[in-house]
Amino acid sequence: MRPSANGVPDDEAPDRWRMLLLVACAELLGMSVWFAGSAVAPELQQRWSLSSAQVGWLTTAVQLGFVGGTALSALLNLADIVAARRLFAVSALLAAAINLLLPVVPSFSQALITRALCGAALAGVYPPAMKMAATWFRARRGMAVGAVVGALTVGKAGPYLAYVVPGVTLSGVVAVTSGATALAAALVWLGYRDGPYAFPSRRFSWQLITTVTRTRRWRLAMGGYLGHMAELYSYWTWIPAFLLASAAAHGDMAHGDMAHGDMGQHPERTVARVSALSFAVIAVGGAGCLWGGVVADRIGRERLVVIAMAISGACGALIGFAFGGSWWILAPLALVWGFFVIADSAQFSVLVTESVPPHAVGTALTMQTSLGFLLTTITIQLVPWMQARAGWAWAFALLSLGPMAGIVAIRRLR
Repeated sequence: MRPSANGVPDDEAPDRWRMLLLVACAELLGMSVWFAGSAVAPELQQRWSLSSAQVGWLTTAVQLGFVGGTALSALLNLADIVAARRLFAVSALLAAAINLLLPVVPSFSQALITRALCGAALAGVYPPAMKMAATWFRARRGMAVGAVVGALTVGKAGPYLAYVVPGVTLSGVVAVTSGATALAAALVWLGYRDGPYAFPSRRFSWQLITTVTRTRRWRLAMGGYLGHMAELYSYWTWIPAFLLASAAAHGDMAHGDMAHGDMGQHPERTVARVSALSFAVIAVGGAGCLWGGVVADRIGRERLVVIAMAISGACGALIGFAFGGSWWILAPLALVWGFFVIADSAQFSVLVTESVPPHAVGTALTMQTSLGFLLTTITIQLVPWMQARAGWAWAFALLSLGPMAGIVAIRRLR
């Protein structure tokens, strides 16, 4: 085998690119239900007279469900004893079916239950996809997992395009996202097979979690990942509301108190522009993940992570100064933040695959995502708390503490 730039024998499996494309497409389609509730939040907000804090729970519920699903999966070693192909397909079908309940539930509390159950089902979609990509690549594993996480990012952004399409309805958004997730299940079930670097499966063991947590490199990688997650989903969840409030402050909208969740009577063109930018801010992270993977394979994962977190943390500290100002300043800053806020995400997962015994990789990845998403359920609620006390101009500044803490952990790992 040919040596690669980082000294690891290059990947030569003939089907590796086709399988990577298949997994990436499946992840893009499969994760589209994640933000379905948040994307249609304006309609749900009017239906049930929700406050801005309640709107945030449409995303927090998914996070909590995902945490519960991944915790159960880790406890039962599902990712290491069930074939990734089967786990992905079954979980995606469950998520698609549960997502279809959102338009028909009669109350906000029941809507939260459906979002939590959808998140729990997605626990069998996200970690297995990273593991599947890793079985086909070793020298370029950072790029491969980066491509999958990038596809996931674009998939999550998809529902935010809803209000760019004239006449779109809540039911239409839900039906399209559920259909996409069901298609992802079919793609993996019919087309995927493990690559030459497949991780060995093993029987259930209560000791597998202990094996993972005793590994120092895993703990340090987790420290960086938690700092990254403290920022990521809070930004993704609240950037649409931030943009709407900024447009209102700039005079682009009619009356309406955006700071307190009152949508007002917004001109359709401005709402469409905000929806398009919200999509772009999240979707640009797909390019960021791919860039981060390619660069990490060349300069080292730890170094790439430090660079990405430093830039994203700076954006969080600065974006408040653009609030209420020109979109020619706000939009580029939001897009740069969107690019770097997730450019390092896949590399934490790759560090995990390289820091634990091969038979524990699935459980290690599942534990990583479970703890990270558990943290997001807290930090997502910090943004409206900060906004209520200091205004939207300072709402995101608190998130910069996450990347700072993550950099400390990763520098120790190096």
